[in-house]
Amino acid sequence: MSATAASASATPSGPARSSTERRGILFIISAPSGTGKTTLCKQLAANVTGLWHSISYTTRKPRPGEEHGREYFFTDEATFQSMIERHEFVEWARVYGHLYGTPRKMLADKIDQGIDVLLEIDVQGALQVKKRFDDAVSIFILPPSMTVLRQRLMTRASDSTEEIQRRLQKVKEEVWSYREYAYIVRNDDLARSLRDLECIFLAERLKTKRLDMTWIENNFILDDDSKSGDRKDLL
Repeated sequence: MSATAASASATPSGPARSSTERRGILFIISAPSGTGKTTLCKQLAANVTGLWHSISYTTRKPRPGEEHGREYFFTDEATFQSMIERHEFVEWARVYGHLYGTPRKMLADKIDQGIDVLLEIDVQGALQVKKRFDDAVSIFILPPSMTVLRQRLMTRASDSTEEIQRRLQKVKEEVWSYREYAYIVRNDDLARSLRDLECIFLAERLKTKRLDMTWIENNFILDDDSKSGDRKDLL
């Protein structure tokens, strides 16, 4: 896939955390076309409480079964260009002749509210976003093999033979970026890959650096007299 760049928290089965406990985590997921990334991301959004699946803008036409505001915000090029001029995207790129962009405000608002964000994006866009969100968690999904990926793309029957060859060549280029990602998940079994991703989400939510240290100190370290003294100092 060739591209030209332009520039709540909870366990999977538990209740959402209060937004006062921590900021939301930005999870970035990238994968070559035909890897099963979209299916996995939809399942994650359905299974993991307190997770918002970010929706990008694009100038390409909807594919059969796609809906405006669900898979993408579909728009025309003039509107997209106006949004670029107003700096409304965290990143944007032209991919196979179409523009794609991640809306800045919606993403930032969710994170500020303590809601985790799942951003499904290509390698080029992911590298741009990581520069702006250095605490983001990046995950790269691999297909079982190039042979399996070629079969998947051919079975999908939504692209020409030339397009499939172009996508396969892009895969070889994108895989070199795996070092830029914190995690690698090989999608040779959908259920196992989904479980691996859920484990990553849970582990990141439990990292010490993301926890509310004030709550821990008040409940386990400071005694009642110390907390009382702190309150008097504030009067």
